Formats: sequence, structure tokens, C-alpha cells
Amino acid sequence: MDFNSADLVVMNVAIALMMFGVSLQLKTDDFSRLLTQPKAPVAGLIAQFLLLPLATCAATWLFSVPPEFALGMILVASCPGGTFSNVMTWMARGNVAVSVTMTAVSSLVAVVLTPVNFAFYGWLNPDTRPLLQQIAIDPVNVLLLVALVLALPIFLGMAVGRRFPLQSERSEQPMRWFSLLLFLGFIVVALEKNFALFMEHAAGILLLVMAHNSLALLVGHGAGKLARLSAADRRAVTMEVGIQNSGLGLMILFTFFPQAGGMILITAMWGIWHLVSGLTLAQVWARKPL
Repeated sequence: MDFNSADLVVMNVAIALMMFGVSLQLKTDDFSRLLTQPKAPVAGLIAQFLLLPLATCAATWLFSVPPEFALGMILVASCPGGTFSNVMTWMARGNVAVSVTMTAVSSLVAVVLTPVNFAFYGWLNPDTRPLLQQIAIDPVNVLLLVALVLALPIFLGMAVGRRFPLQSERSEQPMRWFSLLLFLGFIVVALEKNFALFMEHAAGILLLVMAHNSLALLVGHGAGKLARLSAADRRAVTMEVGIQNSGLGLMILFTFFPQAGGMILITAMWGIWHLVSGLTLAQVWARKPL
């Protein structure tokens, strides 16, 4: 894929604007809840950053997934929860407070854990290790980029939301639509730049993404069961683990590994499929009593 520096700046600014928009309604309570009511958020974060990357690494190795697709799956598993998980949790009649707390905290700890998990589990799988060495990942550069497009916009969004609460509340819905359209734009660019590769492997990529997303949802639900969370909390944790911030994954790939077409296609297809699976699950749960 051929991206110049101006293209990459636009993409990174766009992701930062997405995070700024969804952070306007964040409050300090969304972070302090991790200390005052830790059970559900901690169970979810363990599933998010430990169990899911580990299970993904093991599954890609066990089933001999082609290295570039496997590394894309590991990258997605290393990303924090997606920005649409809060809405889907609300639709599913889950605990929105737990969902918001997990989104906020996971987006911040992802500054460190996303590059670390990607590098570690990419190295741990012997099939992806040579490819990881070939693309010469620099975790420090990835960490700095993730900090700029996740952590900084979150703090700025919270500050603006606290200073202008009425305007921030009014802008929340438009910003969510803006984020969705921007996110879909990333996916269109990814598919367009890798169209030939996508057409060659479309069925296989879709099956891999569907299986991986099912694994993520099961890991989240299983963690909630093991922690003996309430039904509403389990639904929140499941959505958080199953709805990954694949936009962040695409940004990392566009910036550092634009030649990794297979990784880009896995991440882009995840961005489409997790909306389908999340909305479907939310509708099913909305009709079931807690």
C-alpha cells in the first residue's frame, strides 16, 4: 500500500478526533469505579488484555493460520475495547457503567499493553515470529503513537466535557455518527488498497474473523461467569471483549506496516463483522430477562 506522510497524518488525526468525541462524556468516576467497584471491570480487563491475546495466539498456532493473517488476529486481540461497545451494552440491557469504565481504562492501559502484547504474542507463536522480525516492529514508536491518538485525546475530551457540559452532551450523538462514518472510511480504504488480495482470500478471511470474534465473545462471557458477575455485568464484559478497537489496529498498520496486506484485511473485516455480531447479540439479549 502506498501512503505518503500527509495521508498518515490525516489518519492519525482522524483516530484522535474519534477518541476525543467519545471522551466528552467521560467522568473521573468512570476511572475511580475501578477502585470502588472493581470486580466486573477487573474481570473484563483480565479477559481483554491477558486471556484474549493468549487464546488468540494459541488458536492461530494450533490451527496453523497463515502467518500474516495470524499476526493480524494477534494485533486485533491486543487492541482495547471499541468505542461502540457502550451503545451495544445499552441495547443489550447490560451495565453501561461497567462498559464505560472498561472502555476508559482499557484505552489508557492500551498505550502500553497493545504494543507489548502484539510484540510478545507475535513472538510467542513460532509461525508469526519470522514475520514479526521481518517487519521490524519498534514497540516504543508504537507506544508513542498510541499515546498520542488514545491517551491525549481522552484527557482533552474529558477536560472539554467538564468545561462545556451542555455543548458536550449535545454533540455526543453527532460525534458517534462521525466516528462510525470515519471508521467505515478506514475500512473502505483498507479494502480498496488490497482489493486483489481480498478477492483471493475473502471467504477464508471472513471465516477467520467470525471464528476469532466468537472466541472473543466467549472469552468475555466466560470471564464473567468465572467471576460470578451479575447478568448485566456479564453482558457488559462480553461486549467490551468482543468489540475491539480495530480502528486503532488499522492506524498502527497504516503507519508502520502498510505492506502487510493480510494483516490489514483481517483487521478491516473485523471492523465490519464485530458490528454485525455485536448488534445481533444485543438484540437477542434485549429480549431476554436479566
